[in-house]
Amino acid sequence: MNFNDTIIRAYKGEAVDYTPAWFMRQAGRSQPEYRKLKEKYSLFDITHRPEVCAYVTRLPVEQYNVDAAILYKDIMSPLPAIGVDVEIKSGIGPVIDNPIKSIQDVEKLGTINPGVDVPYVLDTIKLLTEEQLSVPLIGFSGAPFTLASYMIEGGPSKTYGKTKAFMYANSEAWFALMEKLADMTITYVKSQIKAGVKAIQIFDSWVGALNASDYRTYIKPVMNRIFSELKNEDVPLIMFGVGASHLLLEWNDLPVDVIGLDWRTSIKEARELGVTKVLQGNLDPALLLSDWEIIETRTKAILDQSKEDGRHVFNLGHGVTPDVKPETLKKLTELIHTYSKR
Repeated sequence: MNFNDTIIRAYKGEAVDYTPAWFMRQAGRSQPEYRKLKEKYSLFDITHRPEVCAYVTRLPVEQYNVDAAILYKDIMSPLPAIGVDVEIKSGIGPVIDNPIKSIQDVEKLGTINPGVDVPYVLDTIKLLTEEQLSVPLIGFSGAPFTLASYMIEGGPSKTYGKTKAFMYANSEAWFALMEKLADMTITYVKSQIKAGVKAIQIFDSWVGALNASDYRTYIKPVMNRIFSELKNEDVPLIMFGVGASHLLLEWNDLPVDVIGLDWRTSIKEARELGVTKVLQGNLDPALLLSDWEIIETRTKAILDQSKEDGRHVFNLGHGVTPDVKPETLKKLTELIHTYSKR
């Protein structure tokens, strides 16, 4: 099997023959094969069955010809190991029955031993990287702020009011929680790398709820610690969040290789701000529901902007939605590859 490492070279800032692409949430969501599996298995059921999980992860590579696979799992996957009672509820998302309310709750949190606590994740990675994939596998983890927001709110939130209040009023407990989650993230990610993933994306999906000053005070130190420790693993490190254009220069300071953009900030705007890292993104996923002519025009515009320095991996500005047609993603990948060919 010929191995296509184009995306890894692009993440490292090397010259490549075309712009590589993958799509957040490309595994599952809109695929009929996945929906059929979901009639029998929950998300957690799938992740606990390496053969099934590997199939779901591999499917978009085979169907869309994307340049990377993204491990199928949820950012909540490691939390039960440290004592968080979490359930993914259909139509709601993660629901946590024992939310963090005090420093005593933080102190009760344990540590993760991936080989014991999440062996199915590591087994899935090994299946994919040793036998099944011709492209790199990307692993991932949630970042401390985003994980903490679920742990404090007890589930999804639109305002993150409880999270911010806890952060401001209980700074000792907050920083203790950040360190606990940083320890978990570092251990969890290192285990994924050892098992075979070739790049890591850290999702701080909801950190855009903070202003830049609060980010520097309450979040940036722990993110710097995480990425500094992971840097020694010699795989590309990607930082991504939503609605966080005001934090791009903060991320640019971190020891990351790649910054993911959502659809709110163009490549040109990011470069004009002073962002120097390789960029990933950033087609609005909602556009995938429009006419092909619109998708084509917007995709070419993104690729035209990236031609200036060529340091770009194509992706969406957030995840594939369930109502996107698989054939649209296949056609989009072909367009990206052919239009960007050097």
